[in-house]
Amino acid sequence: MVKITLHSGKDQSLKRFHPWVFSGAIKSMEGKAEEGDIVEVYSSKNEFLGVGHCQPGSIAVRILSFKQVEINEDFWKAKIESAYNYRRAIGLTNKDDINAYRLVFAEGDGLPGLIIDYYSGTAVLQAHSVGMHIAKEHIVNALKAVYGDKLKAVYDKSKESLDKEYASNIENGYLFGSSTDKIILENGHKIKVDWEEGQKTGFFIDQRENRKLVAQYAKDKKVLDCFCYAGGFSVYALKAGAAEVHSVDSSKTAMSLTDANIELNFGKSANQKSFTADAFDFLKDNHNVYDLMVIDPPAFAKHRDARHHAVMGYKRLNALAISGIKPGGIIFTFSCSQIVDKYLFHGAITAAAIEAGRNVRIMQYLSQPADHPISIYHPEGEYLKGMILFVE
Repeated sequence: MVKITLHSGKDQSLKRFHPWVFSGAIKSMEGKAEEGDIVEVYSSKNEFLGVGHCQPGSIAVRILSFKQVEINEDFWKAKIESAYNYRRAIGLTNKDDINAYRLVFAEGDGLPGLIIDYYSGTAVLQAHSVGMHIAKEHIVNALKAVYGDKLKAVYDKSKESLDKEYASNIENGYLFGSSTDKIILENGHKIKVDWEEGQKTGFFIDQRENRKLVAQYAKDKKVLDCFCYAGGFSVYALKAGAAEVHSVDSSKTAMSLTDANIELNFGKSANQKSFTADAFDFLKDNHNVYDLMVIDPPAFAKHRDARHHAVMGYKRLNALAISGIKPGGIIFTFSCSQIVDKYLFHGAITAAAIEAGRNVRIMQYLSQPADHPISIYHPEGEYLKGMILFVE
């Protein structure tokens, strides 16, 4: 196995169990490692620090284990079993009204570079590193061992999440089983999930608990669901007794999925309208219309050099929402940009409130649910930020 040795003093983060080795920390490499290979990492004093996947870029190694273990079939089974047992402990694996959850959340489950979402018998795998994609057969075997007959299919959705050169030689597809019923239950709501053609793994499971919160405030209100994608917030609001719901997304495909989910739950009688439109333009044109708004945009920045523009984007978007909502209105606002932390996001919302010139109270701070766990050693795993605002 290739041996990587770090510069003196560059071993402290690994000794604190942070799972990333940055390229600048590497002093030498014994042997040649291809992208995705398993490598061992040592301190300048020849102390074993960890074993993980090698990759190009600023993060040169993602640690799989801080113990000197063999990364074999037993390793993958133990990791997937640990992830499953955690979801069982938080009550997600045997619920009558929920059959979809995140099974593996990368560093949060000690498997950096791997996402697995479980949708009513289908596990959708998304590798964010070549090493994880190379290990996909071991991962499928581990899933079969852990779920048994409950597992009907495993779908690989990695083409969009890997670098273009590697992704050009792979295709998304079923690694086990075949297409199954794409209807899931989330807190008793029926949701159609398109893991083959949809965004990410098909649905944004991370907003499950926040959708429940929206339902608590939606009764008798006129609700705007901005960047609605599959219409999850819209479905919850309608089921909770909203007077009317408007769902907005710039994607025609997303709006078709929203319409399908509205019909799935309410037939053709729902008091809801869909608008294929730019959210910024829609907010500009609809002042003093809504009692409750959900502002849930896609990540505005994925790299640090775009962080400032992302913060400005959040400020502009939320200034429009705060300016335009009815007096006494409630706004659920979110950021899923990992590089915009909760303090930067709070600053952007504060600046938006100042620009709007209205009195704004923070009712609650929001985050990701328990099936998207944050390793105490990897605070970067806290990516979803949200606030509930009361605007006078």
